[in-house]
Amino acid sequence: MNWVNLYELELIAKNKVEKTAFDYISSGATDEITLRNNVEAYKRIQLIPKRLTSNKSPKTDTELFGQKMEYPILIAPTAFHGLSHKDAEVGTAKAAKASNTTMILSTLSNSTIEDVAQSNANLWFQLYIFNDRDITLELVNKAEQNNYKAIVVTVDAPILGKREQDVRNEFHLPDHLSIVNLAHHMSAAQLDQRASASSLEKFFKEQLNNELTWDDIDWLAAQTKLPIILKGILHPEDAKRSLDANIAGIVVSNHGGRQLDTEIASIEALPEISQIIKGKIPILLDGGIRRGTDILKALALGANGVLIGRPIVWGLADNGFEGSIKVIEFLREELVQSMQLIGCKSIDDLNQNYIR
Repeated sequence: MNWVNLYELELIAKNKVEKTAFDYISSGATDEITLRNNVEAYKRIQLIPKRLTSNKSPKTDTELFGQKMEYPILIAPTAFHGLSHKDAEVGTAKAAKASNTTMILSTLSNSTIEDVAQSNANLWFQLYIFNDRDITLELVNKAEQNNYKAIVVTVDAPILGKREQDVRNEFHLPDHLSIVNLAHHMSAAQLDQRASASSLEKFFKEQLNNELTWDDIDWLAAQTKLPIILKGILHPEDAKRSLDANIAGIVVSNHGGRQLDTEIASIEALPEISQIIKGKIPILLDGGIRRGTDILKALALGANGVLIGRPIVWGLADNGFEGSIKVIEFLREELVQSMQLIGCKSIDDLNQNYIR
């Protein structure tokens, strides 16, 4: 079935993916207010176009962390792509390679770091810091050895947010899937035991560092030469602290509305953070992007690039890696069209003069 926007694609994916799996992918924390606001907040931002600008071919190329990119659109780290398609993260990496974009592989992937690297896509690795630092270092070392270009540390999940759909469904991975990069360390990696809540919640409580501090980030920076990017920054004071830390950039993100409900939408947090960072380190934005105009607004408010999460997985569910490619192409085409209509020749020229 053909789709003309990402809302239609979500409905197609809903009909193709097993209910418990789709609920895991699509749901948010508690009342899902932040989940909805991540999308709705973009609709409250209005665009102010300039006319007679002769911008038939607007420039969308950029550079992030020394890497040249044709578009500022990256694939966000999301867990368990095997729930959506048999090719799992290997399929997503093929889409990234074909689309000439960057994929951030999740720690909680169903494909190995090594297998995903075989795609020869431009790859970054998303990292959770474990209680056992040897596990953390093993993951970092594997990423380095397999030519991943950056480490993206998730800092907004000291514990798992209360996801009522997962609790209701007693979420667990099916027998044919596991967190393969951790399977030789812990039986919990299989997430195959039903519990009173989701087994993923149990995994977070028992295996991950629930007392993460800036000192842990300093420790990690001393262990790798790869650039470190912090994912999950929303508070202005954390943005200020980021400038003093040994990191390369930040991701303004609320974990897709899956952690703390009623926290601020990512796009609403961006302007103040951008004013603090002042271009000293790159800012990426994650959460709620469904249109090219959403990307335009994020760039105008100070983001250097955006991460796309759920829609990539919906595309994978619809038609494997070709479905994910279609999602990226859709957003790229809408971004270019939006730039043409707003009268902006280059993403470098986007600023708050174009929005209200």
